[in-house]
Amino acid sequence: MKTTVIKFGIYGLILAMVIFLSALYFGRELSYSTQEVLGYTSMIVSLMFVFFGIKHFRDRENEGKVSFGKALIIGLLISVITAVGFAVADYIYTTVINPDFFKDYEAAMLAQGHEGEIPEFTSSLAALLMFLTVTVLGLIISIISALILQKK
Repeated sequence: MKTTVIKFGIYGLILAMVIFLSALYFGRELSYSTQEVLGYTSMIVSLMFVFFGIKHFRDRENEGKVSFGKALIIGLLISVITAVGFAVADYIYTTVINPDFFKDYEAAMLAQGHEGEIPEFTSSLAALLMFLTVTVLGLIISIISALILQKK
């Protein structure tokens, strides 16, 4: 189980960092709502390794069987590793690639009339929120994958 979690978690982590940083770097000229859609899409694509990791464990390491609980644990651990990739990518983006991101975002929101609704963000807080968001999405995908792939 450990090797499956690490292997598929690292696949998700690498894909997360590549897709997320690419989308943010090359999509700078896109609207923030389009960037948000690309961000969530990259999360879901990277978290597909949860399904493949559980399937790999069931079919290749556990004689074609996996309980819901074991599948859920495997999926959640892969999700956490992938979430680390997103958090690191977010931190790199907001500190190195585009350190003015929060100022630019605030200016765009104020221009759209969202005055008083914009919370203060730091790169560390944004990375933590990204980690938590990906982990929650990973939990949902883990539950769905565990339900689909469980075999006794």
